[in-house]
Amino acid sequence: MTRFNTLSDWLAWQETLHPRTIDLGLDRVAAVARKLDCLQPAPVVVTVAGTNGKGSTLAMLEAVLRRAGYRTGCYTSPHLLHYNERLRIDGEVVADHRWCDAFAHIDRQRGETSLTYFEFGTLAALDIMQRGSLDVALLEVGLGGRLDAVNIVDADVAIVTSIGLDHTDWLGDTREAIGLEKAGIFRAGRPAICGDAFPPDSLLEKAVEVAADLQVIGRDFRLRHSGKRWHWQGRDSHYQDLPWPALPGAHQLANAATALAALETLNDRLPVTESAVVGGLKWVALPGRVQVLPGKVEQVLDVAHNAQAALALVDALRHRPLSGATHAVIGMMRDKDIDAFVEALRGQVDHWYPVGLDVDRALSPQQFTAHLQQTHADGPVTICPSVAEALEALAGQVQTGDRILVCGSFYTVAEWSALDTNFD
Repeated sequence: MTRFNTLSDWLAWQETLHPRTIDLGLDRVAAVARKLDCLQPAPVVVTVAGTNGKGSTLAMLEAVLRRAGYRTGCYTSPHLLHYNERLRIDGEVVADHRWCDAFAHIDRQRGETSLTYFEFGTLAALDIMQRGSLDVALLEVGLGGRLDAVNIVDADVAIVTSIGLDHTDWLGDTREAIGLEKAGIFRAGRPAICGDAFPPDSLLEKAVEVAADLQVIGRDFRLRHSGKRWHWQGRDSHYQDLPWPALPGAHQLANAATALAALETLNDRLPVTESAVVGGLKWVALPGRVQVLPGKVEQVLDVAHNAQAALALVDALRHRPLSGATHAVIGMMRDKDIDAFVEALRGQVDHWYPVGLDVDRALSPQQFTAHLQQTHADGPVTICPSVAEALEALAGQVQTGDRILVCGSFYTVAEWSALDTNFD
């Protein structure tokens, strides 16, 4: 008997099923996956971990592979507006009824095994993909790598995009500790691609320990750019005069180069033409990554929530000339390095709008303001209990030529995106 009929009911129940929201480990989820027989969701599997750049790298892989004619499944998290966004089959988000069918199948098979919200969703995505007649499954690690639910699948190619300080309560408070966790997705004898030019020793040593075929950006594959074009050199192939990715920001070149290195390792199984690479780079899209909403008042939405991502965001903003002031709407989680985030944004923000979020882990706007004072951030501060109230405050403040920057978490960008934010 099916437990629920709607996606919202299934998700609400999953949030209460396990005693802990985050409970890293593979034993529970792997046991259920074996019952479901979903550990091979497609003939080819690519897994992507990293502190930043996972979603962008996956989006580029998906865009190029689809342009090459392959049928793709792409699993990412978290979502911005709707849960369905977490899984795309051949570029289309999966409908409610397919999620519900997968959840019911998992519920019947799991017995007394308790699963977290993320584990339930990961199993559902694998189950749906396995039934989708795919050529390739693209999987984004949720947290870390070694003990993340996605790591129950043995990927044909494992990618680590970058290593920075984030989720330190679970992964450790050094790049060495975090790098080791992310390297946990590497597999013996299989390609491992690293998009961080200066990876910690722990990642390099793990690759040697498991005998993975490690390729590091700047060492085994390279990029250089001139003007509006860039060039990529891999082990066995190269591309000249490529267009910049449609995702804004110079940091996206490293993500694109990393994606191309992964594709090169799959050339015997999933060959792609140069035209597919060019088309994929031109048309790739991903909401919430330096997403620009043009108008009399420009809006820039970015899910950046750690210092590394904030620095990339600042670099992108510096390349967008502005005649007016920048108003920053920021809501963050308590477990982030708030001071480092603020320090990265200093000099780019003229007026701060700390906002409250309806999330247990969220930092209060008053607490964020204390961090602004602690880091001696310049500019006035308007405390807003919610994102909606920040919009109301901005309506009387912004002028033509100003910019509104919305960042700090997926939740902040999601709440802003759900509002009517037309200032024209």
